[in-house]
Amino acid sequence: MDTSQGQAKKVLLLYFSFSSQTKNLLQALSDGLEDHNVLIARERLRPVTKLRFPIGTIPRTIWLMLLTFFRKRVPIHPLSEQAFADYDLIILAGPTWSYNPSGPVLALFDRDGKKLFSNKKVLPLISCRGYWRMHWWGLKALLKKCRANVVNRIVFTHPNPEPWRTLGVFLKLAGRTPERNSWMSRYYRKYGHTRDQLAQARSCGDRLGAALENNEDLSALHFEVD
Repeated sequence: MDTSQGQAKKVLLLYFSFSSQTKNLLQALSDGLEDHNVLIARERLRPVTKLRFPIGTIPRTIWLMLLTFFRKRVPIHPLSEQAFADYDLIILAGPTWSYNPSGPVLALFDRDGKKLFSNKKVLPLISCRGYWRMHWWGLKALLKKCRANVVNRIVFTHPNPEPWRTLGVFLKLAGRTPERNSWMSRYYRKYGHTRDQLAQARSCGDRLGAALENNEDLSALHFEVD
């Protein structure tokens, strides 16, 4: 990181990752940011009761999907003091759970939303199977309620065709390996995001870092990804 061109911009990566897909995207994005005059702080949401991935059984997976559809909160440990410092941008990242923000993210809004996001620039990053719009609308409404300035969005979907994408994710959550099944693997090749998508996330970070350096309007950036 080159700090010779003036005061570095400060960015908080605030995230929850259940199966490491969000974490991987965020790491790639931060690699792109670090090519610029940007200081990065990381804060991971940690559930009070540890969540297990994969969930392990089909009945438990169905039950969890039902709970998350109705936006069940998952209590989280207190954030560190660094989370409440002043930042030029907060990137709020997490997976879609049954069309909604994840339970830990919802719990974050209940407890710390106004303190964290009031009058702050926030850029949501969403990792999802494919149906992300309800998540985005709900998240944007929560941020607006906290008087945050939602500057843009970045969305990555799992690159498998439907209906195999939904079936494959369900089986993966239930502890199966559909990508290794001789029949299923013809339609469902990989769980989660690809190397190409991680490269795209790095490119997003690079463009975002350049825009922050130059004090550009972040809403004018187009984060169109495959």
